[in-house]
Amino acid sequence: MKESIGNLSEQNARTLLNIIAPGSVLTSITIPDGSFSNYTHIVTAQLKDGSPYQIVVRRYKVFGDYDRGEKARREFKTFELLNQHKVPAPEALYLDETGDVLEIPGIVTRFVKGSLMMDTPPEPLDWARKLARTLAKIHSISCGEEEQKFLLKGNVEATWFLKYDLPPQYMQEYPGGADLWHMLRELSPKIQADAPVLLHIDYWSGNILWHENEISAVIDWEEAAYGDPTVDIAYARLNMVLMDLPDAADEFLRVYELEMGHRIKNLGFWELAASVRPMVDPQDWKVAGTSGLNSSIFLKFIEDAKKKV
Repeated sequence: MKESIGNLSEQNARTLLNIIAPGSVLTSITIPDGSFSNYTHIVTAQLKDGSPYQIVVRRYKVFGDYDRGEKARREFKTFELLNQHKVPAPEALYLDETGDVLEIPGIVTRFVKGSLMMDTPPEPLDWARKLARTLAKIHSISCGEEEQKFLLKGNVEATWFLKYDLPPQYMQEYPGGADLWHMLRELSPKIQADAPVLLHIDYWSGNILWHENEISAVIDWEEAAYGDPTVDIAYARLNMVLMDLPDAADEFLRVYELEMGHRIKNLGFWELAASVRPMVDPQDWKVAGTSGLNSSIFLKFIEDAKKKV
């Protein structure tokens, strides 16, 4: 980890510690490796009894017209939900949706030991099985009216590109992108989903912490949603295939269905929808430490998905 006070001031950190751990003494503020978005800091302190204490402060940058307070509330409440269901995720400690304490809206969670596995895993099939079992546990959380109040609509989020009357420019520029848009536009009204479950929306290696070869936490729930579970499955499989791990992607699906006790629906449609994401910026697409999109693998994924529709 690299040492940096960044834009979380010592004063802010001490104010926060006085609220959640009175009598503790601030010792350091660091920025964790793999911070892809927003402002994330690890605050280390010493409690009154001398024991170490670590928390993670996550504050939200401005992206488009998103309400940062709403985003903080959504992620915090989702962590509370995950904690209730014993899903590996950080413990929710403090919500500041107005920025009164943290200066900008954010949340505080307990620090979880772990690191990101961004390179090709040494045992891809075992890795895929653990990812599948964890996702099955997440999808076992049903979302009723109360949960839907703070969650996004996952099916809408995963097909954001269909809200336009014409294919977005990035789809028009990518080979076959415009045709794919028309295909998804035609198929979308026909999709029949199961009862809505909790969705991550961005379930991939960059949001999974590992410790001692086990998943210690699923992080980055700011876009948490409810909807068709296959949304998460398709996106996870896309990333595995683009890592050139097609066998792992198939094992992931096999174990997930075994855990859930039934076959999933709509896989072809949601894999095609997931394939739109790399089209937004193909040159900046990164999986397993690589930069740029492998076009041949990507186009094969799309063709295979079409056969499932």
